[in-house]
Amino acid sequence: MLTGPWRPLAACSLYPTFLSTHKFSSDLQSARARSHARSEVAMYPSALDRLVLPVVALSVTLAVPSVATAQGTPADYARAEKLRTTYESLVVDIGGPPTAIGNTHRFWYRKMVRGAEQFVVADADTQQRQPAFDHEKIAASLSKAAGATYKATALPFNTLTFTDDGSAITVNVEGTPYRCGVADATCRKLDTPLRAGAGLGVGRRRQDDGPRVSPDGKWEALINNFNIAIRAAGTRTATRLSTDGSEGNAYELSSIAWSPDSKKLAAYRVKPGYRRQVHYVESSPEDQLQPKHTSILYAKPGDVLDVEQPVLFLLDSKRQIVVDNALFPNAYAMSALEWRKDSRAFTFEYNQRGHQIYRVVEVDGTTGTARAVISEEPKTFFTYRTANGGLADSGKEFRFDVDDGKEIVWMSERDGWNHLYLFDGVTGAVKNQITRGNWVVRGVQHVDPATRQIWFSAGGMYPGKDPYFADYYRINFDGSGLTRLTGADANHAVAYTSDMKYYVDTYSRIDMPPAIELRRTNDNGLVTTLERGDTTELVKAGWKPPEVFVAKGRDGTTDIWGIIIRPSRFDPSKKYPVIENIYAGPQGSFVPKSFFAYNQMQSQAELGFIVVQIDGMGTSNRSKAFHDVAWKNLGDAGFPDRILWHKAVAAKYPFYDITRVGIYGGSAGGQNALGGLLFHPEFYKAGIAYAGCHDNRMDKIWWNEQWMGWPLGPQYSASSNVDNAYRLQGDLLLVVGELDTNVDPSSTMQVVNQLIRHNKNFDLLVVPGANHPAGRGNDPTAPYGDHKRFDFFVQHLLGVTPPPWNRTSTTSTDNVVQR
Repeated sequence: MLTGPWRPLAACSLYPTFLSTHKFSSDLQSARARSHARSEVAMYPSALDRLVLPVVALSVTLAVPSVATAQGTPADYARAEKLRTTYESLVVDIGGPPTAIGNTHRFWYRKMVRGAEQFVVADADTQQRQPAFDHEKIAASLSKAAGATYKATALPFNTLTFTDDGSAITVNVEGTPYRCGVADATCRKLDTPLRAGAGLGVGRRRQDDGPRVSPDGKWEALINNFNIAIRAAGTRTATRLSTDGSEGNAYELSSIAWSPDSKKLAAYRVKPGYRRQVHYVESSPEDQLQPKHTSILYAKPGDVLDVEQPVLFLLDSKRQIVVDNALFPNAYAMSALEWRKDSRAFTFEYNQRGHQIYRVVEVDGTTGTARAVISEEPKTFFTYRTANGGLADSGKEFRFDVDDGKEIVWMSERDGWNHLYLFDGVTGAVKNQITRGNWVVRGVQHVDPATRQIWFSAGGMYPGKDPYFADYYRINFDGSGLTRLTGADANHAVAYTSDMKYYVDTYSRIDMPPAIELRRTNDNGLVTTLERGDTTELVKAGWKPPEVFVAKGRDGTTDIWGIIIRPSRFDPSKKYPVIENIYAGPQGSFVPKSFFAYNQMQSQAELGFIVVQIDGMGTSNRSKAFHDVAWKNLGDAGFPDRILWHKAVAAKYPFYDITRVGIYGGSAGGQNALGGLLFHPEFYKAGIAYAGCHDNRMDKIWWNEQWMGWPLGPQYSASSNVDNAYRLQGDLLLVVGELDTNVDPSSTMQVVNQLIRHNKNFDLLVVPGANHPAGRGNDPTAPYGDHKRFDFFVQHLLGVTPPPWNRTSTTSTDNVVQR
């Protein structure tokens, strides 16, 4: 894994659409990214652990269309508010993808039964299932430890981590980690490491004060006056190996890497870049009357970055060799230094600024000579984040060294599709392409050098089927023996035991509840079905799944996939305005592919709308050409494809009214939502932008330079909602949390500034104390944000006056904090 300014995963990427208010989503892509979600949760301050009723609402104008309709009534609102509870109480055994526990043959997973959540452990050897722990006791212990009240049927965490022996679990409760014993069901709070700008700064490696001990235990390497020094283990007299380190160009302790034979070491000397800070004023702190000021490290596009220089040290001769940087002259990030097992060389991965060159570099352990073992040089961008098999956050970097680097399994899009290749690690030549075809490898789960086999997931292999569905396979290094491990026409998530003896396959579609099957890896044989979701009562209650709809994109040949959600009391004889839930971030694709009983889009539809979600060009998980539409043009956001998709739906269904189209989204989706109004005002008439990264020069460096390029150029202004704010014609609501550590809140306020300068009418909601998910998803302020969203579209698309909330809401002092 590389280090550097791109390391954080908290980004526009992790609030891709609205987070579903369906707390127990069985959506497989969210399950694959659960480790990322845990890091995201940790960034929210404790001030969000309360319901903050936002009071800053600038209403510049509200123009009401004069359309008579029975939609958007108080009864519609009442149903929308109860929809989640109603639907979730009617499903049984809706299981989420299991996770293997350590080196055992056991898996844990989470399921929902009539609105109650249960954590289950299944044993592959005995085929027995049982509760993962005593839910009542864990709820009581967590309540005591956290000073809150939690229910056994609704524990305050969605995921957990078992210790390798299964004796304890670690959970994250509102940003705080707890360790709970399984046998005694007691929980204790763990020490929380300090946060530095939610990881959005320049991203140096973690430091500690301890020396680095050589593999033979005889030597210790340390930093002495900014330089590398060594000493005999257990002594205090050190000998410096370098003299070129200084305050502004110091060696980095955490980068020191000993060779396995203990005769050499390598380290980075680092010249620091610019340490940008973003400043915040918390207007309404919980513990005092006066506002508070804080700041975080937060690198932005164009900032000067750290310069890392690898240096080799030969202990026997006390020789220092500064590695020639001709192969890595302008690094965005460089990975940790890793020695070959025979000490002949060390390697690192070089990600060049602008992301158009990505290299695996090997440095000779005797001469210090560097060579490029692999060099990816695409014309657009290399998607350098690690391939994880997910949909919403899917990187495309994978490397596995075989036989100490004599061969390398490598992932590349060099033929236009994401595939696996076998490289000769000595010559750097491609020995053979392992996978090929007009489909994409999504992730690699296991490589077995002994049998020369690879287990991987992929999408799009079958013409006419949904290209976003994940299937799992096994293949030989030479490309032969391709074996499919998952059979159902559905979206799959597979977890293997550490010895690869068993795997659990969880699969579903948006119109088919999940099944969880335990299978043998050697013959794919079914051992047992662990769970099969039951939606009988849900369907009897009138629930209907979204409709999958496919239309041609801007090129007339490429399929664009989306879903259509109707209200539960849908009447095809009526005309319905349309609302698009958008997130066009290039790091993934975002249309749900797995079953959900409830999604917040359903509540929005319940008020009298058709709600849709679409993956246009510029998003990931399709061909390289499909993805490249985003290159230096995030303002495109796939709108030409989206609009054609809408028109195709309207051509098929008379109820689909494309004269009244709204749009909403958060984070990058907030940028997209406002972009729809600015760049396509003839189509999108009303929009809500939550926490938008409205100018890619204002947002975090790693996400924006990945797609918009470096150095900064006119493309940034062309896609900027700030620079193009003067184009606004439709109705707009901007929402921003004043403490957003993901997207600089100034990005929204600069849009506000330009709208005022150009005398534009708009609404603004600033949420005190709120971070990135202000007013949406599972944030405490989401209920307020939901009714603001409901009201906005009811007023601007239906032409109906929303309920008088100030007269109907109950007044209580329960939420008043005494300071």
